[in-house]
Amino acid sequence: MIKQPFIILSGPTAVGKTELSVRLAEKIQGSIISADSMQVYRHMDIGSAKIKPEEMHGIPHYLIDELEPQEEFNIVTFQTLAKRYLKEIYAAGRIPILAGGTGFYIQSVLYDIDFSQEESSDTIRRELEAFARQEGSFALHQRLNQVDEASAKAIHPNNVKRVIRALEFYEQNGYPISKHNEEERRKKSPYNFAYFVLNDHRAAIYQRIEQRIDQMMDDGLLQEVKQLKELGCHKGMISMQGLGYKELLAYLDGELSLEEAIYILKRDTRHFAKRQLTWFGREQEAIWLNKDAFAYNEDAILANMISILKEKRIL
Repeated sequence: MIKQPFIILSGPTAVGKTELSVRLAEKIQGSIISADSMQVYRHMDIGSAKIKPEEMHGIPHYLIDELEPQEEFNIVTFQTLAKRYLKEIYAAGRIPILAGGTGFYIQSVLYDIDFSQEESSDTIRRELEAFARQEGSFALHQRLNQVDEASAKAIHPNNVKRVIRALEFYEQNGYPISKHNEEERRKKSPYNFAYFVLNDHRAAIYQRIEQRIDQMMDDGLLQEVKQLKELGCHKGMISMQGLGYKELLAYLDGELSLEEAIYILKRDTRHFAKRQLTWFGREQEAIWLNKDAFAYNEDAILANMISILKEKRIL
């Protein structure tokens, strides 16, 4: 069976994936599927660093502005939609490029991970939600750490929904979801793929994060969060757990000063980039594109990618 071509372009936040993905798509008749947990939501443009229509250069983009902030978006929803769009892209005679920094989302499609065992139990979930309300998110995270240390390391304590999902899986199946995911990941990919990871020096990434957040504030991120709050969005929603949204919502709710909110946003975004790099470092198939090795010349990076894609007979 001939495997269909599939390209992944990932890397830490603020490294420059968006522009490079569009340039690559222009070169190879590609279409882009966003592997981002926040760009899927409408009305959340600034904080998610969402690509603007004029920046798309006519390249088809998928999983952007797909849902309202009130709707739930999770790994199963992402995989279902991404696979549907892959079929559309192949039918149009184009090459799919999965671009974004959410490693687990990428993994779910690349290795066609089976989530059929992850059907949740309302009883278990309600018990865990009650525990989180009574004891707090840190205690819930510690509970996960006792039964699934790998998942606890990968999931931030504040991401209560994901912590609960991991605990649900353990309660229902008797073994960690991290073990299940690792077993799934050992499967051969159904695609002929190249997994690119764009990277830079840690200090340069952190500097770009600082600059990006300052620019977001100048562009009206606070006003964007105010408008979302007026639409009825609150911290209990998955959409409002995104970086930039939960911190400024805490400010609007009187829990933080604006200075504290921006400080926490910058700090937590740096931590997020560090976790992303740890994740990609475990991907054995990853092809690292270190920007300094190309003297920060994007044309050279692009030429190298095209060369690799030809070697792999993806082009």
